Amino acid sequence: MSLKALNIALVDDDEDDRFLFKEAIDQIHIQTELSLFENGQLFMDFLNTPKIKLPQVVFLDLNMPVKNGLECLQEIRSTDTLKELSVAIYSTSSSETDINETFINGANIYINKPTEFSKLKSVIEKVLQINWQYNTSNLNKENFIMRL
Repeated sequence: MSLKALNIALVDDDEDDRFLFKEAIDQIHIQTELSLFENGQLFMDFLNTPKIKLPQVVFLDLNMPVKNGLECLQEIRSTDTLKELSVAIYSTSSSETDINETFINGANIYINKPTEFSKLKSVIEKVLQINWQYNTSNLNKENFIMRL
């Protein structure tokens, strides 16, 4: 039985974070196709390109230049062709304001960026194993934040 690769996107302005995320993806045992974007505007331009293959899961940093993660999330949720995307907020911020804003605006899960590589691999693997079709129907504040 052949398994299709999960189409993943990471939107993060920090080059080191993109590198570590890619390294972690390469080391987990889930077949993926990873697209990397250094800011929200480049990502939104990509999403609005006709006939592209949409990612199944988007890891979206909050604090970015040009267009930040919250602005991307709001645009995704207000666009008919994009509103069903699974969006994981992936941020260093643990601010209750940021968590509440992203929850209210329709993010599927909130992840604080791990500081250890082993925890990064673990959190990515857990997020990619979620059955998003069923997980989003029971979304509440308690299961919104992924803690390691």
